[in-house]
Amino acid sequence: MDLLLAVKIIIMGIVEGLTEFLPISSTGHLILTGSLLNFTGEKMKAFEIVIQAGAIFAVCWEYRAKIASVLAGLTNDPKARKFALNLIVAFLPAAALGLVFSKSIKAVLFAPVPVALAFIIGGIIILFVERKHAGTDTHDGSHARIQSVDDMNLMDALKIGLAQSFALIPGTSRSGATIIGGMLFGLSRKAATEFSFFLAIPTLLGATVYSLYKARDELSMADLPMFSLGTVAAFISAFFCVRWLLRYISSHNFNVFAWYRIAFGIMILITAYTGAITWAE
Repeated sequence: MDLLLAVKIIIMGIVEGLTEFLPISSTGHLILTGSLLNFTGEKMKAFEIVIQAGAIFAVCWEYRAKIASVLAGLTNDPKARKFALNLIVAFLPAAALGLVFSKSIKAVLFAPVPVALAFIIGGIIILFVERKHAGTDTHDGSHARIQSVDDMNLMDALKIGLAQSFALIPGTSRSGATIIGGMLFGLSRKAATEFSFFLAIPTLLGATVYSLYKARDELSMADLPMFSLGTVAAFISAFFCVRWLLRYISSHNFNVFAWYRIAFGIMILITAYTGAITWAE
């Protein structure tokens, strides 16, 4: 691996880690970064999915005590079983719809205008939800029906799982759909954000395994250093991003991400129209 390629891999990993858990769409940013770095091709598509494992590991490490507690209590702790069941229920809608419609959705919607509209509409929805909360929001979530992920029931989990399904639309953002969906359904900002983190574990893990399986004929052991370096870079940046976001939401809302999404959507339209960036998978 030459130095230039290593630098590109590290940059892509950092971008993945910084954007995966923010409501701004990691896919859109990876496309932009890959285009600017000339880091494209079929193998690079698999790379972009696989390095999500780094983001998964970052969440697992940050919440290792909670995860260990749930795993240890699956056989004898009703609270642990409830939490695990909620994750399964929330995971299933996007997994099922993705298997059936993912290819069709990407064929129809993975184009500059639909992606830009997803960014812009997503930003407007965030502003709407935050405005709805503005009169009662105390940042600690004391006004919300659900204060903790442990307070959720199966219907809450199903609603958030259905919200995550909208992330199948390119440019929507998985974290944005789950966090804002959770807030709409009565979760505090902190609870919605944390459940989005936990839900990312089976969702991104499933996407990584599925992507590796589909690209198995194009990959070899020679790709291991590239994938490993990208995964490590994604882990480090995601780790700091998760910790920063948890501190940020304790005293801020998501409006800044909404305006960023709107600006990013406009940029997509401009760069696509001028041909500066190829917004295609």
